[in-house]
Amino acid sequence: MRLTLADIVTSLDRDEPVHLARMLVLLLAFSRPDDAAIHGITKLAKLDFLLRYPSYFERAMVARGVTPERVPVEAYERRTVEATMVRYRFGPWDHRYRRFINILSAKGLARVDTDGRTVRLSLTARGMEVAAALAEEDATKPLAARARMLRQRIDIGATDIMKFIYATFPEIATLAYEEAITP
Repeated sequence: MRLTLADIVTSLDRDEPVHLARMLVLLLAFSRPDDAAIHGITKLAKLDFLLRYPSYFERAMVARGVTPERVPVEAYERRTVEATMVRYRFGPWDHRYRRFINILSAKGLARVDTDGRTVRLSLTARGMEVAAALAEEDATKPLAARARMLRQRIDIGATDIMKFIYATFPEIATLAYEEAITP
């Protein structure tokens, strides 16, 4: 049986461990000893969008003043099936973040606290161990490097990240629901 691009993208989209690993690495990069790693699901979604799509990450870093040579994106990553961005209901942010957060929490890897209406996300001690191990794996080292760069260059509030993304990537606002775009 020959697989179409849609079949491949759909199978990747269902691969929850990949998404959970990426979120752990992201939470690790944003971990602070005195505060939650990430304040808000909106901020998590926007940061994960940049981490998940290497070509958009690269454009974002250049927009933040990083020279292209210093952006940790390999040439092959720009052409992979994972580099194709899909427009979800609320833009290019996956609608399953609450599910992913609940899974990480149920596994004892993440802590979820609330501050009014804001969800505060951080890693548990076990989550820190797992995320640190993931960050050292060959397959996830590039993600970990990009997550650390996100912390250095785009550690701003959710509203500011959203404004930055729409200003930097105006094309994402014009996509039809579930339409794919390759940068």
